[in-house]
Amino acid sequence: MLFMPIIWLFYKENGLSIKDLFIIQSIYSITIAIIEIPSGYVADVLGRKNSILIGTFFGTLGMIVYATSFGFEGFLIAALCLGIGQSFISGSDTALMYDSLLELDRTKDFIKLEGRTISMGNFAEALAGFIGAYFLTQSTYRTPFYYQIGIAFVGFLIALTLVEPSSQKMDNGKSKPWKNIKKIIHYSFVENTTLRLCILYSSVMGTATLTIAWFSQPLLDYLAIDGKYNGIIFGILNLGVAATAYFAHLIENKIRTKTVLISILILICGSYFILFQHLALWSLGILLLFYLVRGIATPILRDYQNRFTPSEMRATVMSIRSFIIRTLFAIVSPTIGYVADVYNLQQAILLSGILFLILGGITLFFLLQKSLDPIN
Repeated sequence: MLFMPIIWLFYKENGLSIKDLFIIQSIYSITIAIIEIPSGYVADVLGRKNSILIGTFFGTLGMIVYATSFGFEGFLIAALCLGIGQSFISGSDTALMYDSLLELDRTKDFIKLEGRTISMGNFAEALAGFIGAYFLTQSTYRTPFYYQIGIAFVGFLIALTLVEPSSQKMDNGKSKPWKNIKKIIHYSFVENTTLRLCILYSSVMGTATLTIAWFSQPLLDYLAIDGKYNGIIFGILNLGVAATAYFAHLIENKIRTKTVLISILILICGSYFILFQHLALWSLGILLLFYLVRGIATPILRDYQNRFTPSEMRATVMSIRSFIIRTLFAIVSPTIGYVADVYNLQQAILLSGILFLILGGITLFFLLQKSLDPIN
């Protein structure tokens, strides 16, 4: 993601506002939300590898459109392509890993390996941030997008080498796909109440981390930090995620499950409120703390959800989580962007923190009443 540290500056260079940024990201999220569950079902029926191949193809197409566009409409089309691509990858990648481990009788290694995968990804993102924002933007913020096309295509080639677990596809039979999807949704939200609460809590926290990620660049702009340093700061933040994600399995082994869940809520929402009170250079330390917690929360919350999910519906259930995250973000982000433009960035951060504390607190309260020992 060579472009990520400078995407707001790229938008700004092409005449867009913070509101435009959040509108595009909202529509990107809506696209993912609409396709998310059907794409998860496609992965469960046709194979997770095939779903990932579709996703990486659209990801490459989206980067081509981004690199050749110069305004709101073009960026919106690019976001739509990337949204389609992300929806076919999201859930399929986690399901492919978990079911591969299930076939090898190694599911206890999931948090360790998922944490390392996230760690490697964020380490690569950090390196990309250093390169993309510092070395590739000397003339224009568009340059990283040209290089990103090649990287996205490499992702497609790598997807061709993935190996599908042999025994974990859903038997579609003669039943209608939407009927099967309805059954999976009914199981996830009605039959299995613990899974429902795990999905909802993980989704709220996922939306909270997604929102702060999109606040980070306007925040750096607010602090009048030169754009060429965005890559360095972005790299440090991602190295923080990489470090904590790598050791997430050790943290979960040392601390009780319920304590981990409570700590995630307190640290994430607390970071919002501290940023609201203090927007100065030292508040970058709070942003780093947020990213450190993000590295712990992501693999652990995915593992809790996987514990209560049958293998044959795993990609669809993981897609339900992503669907909720993207839907929530699509609902709240235009309002947040409006508040940031009309009032100020701090008020938008405060509004976000209150919202996620209420939603996360209510869900966590009911989740803590359940046994979190896996049932399958």
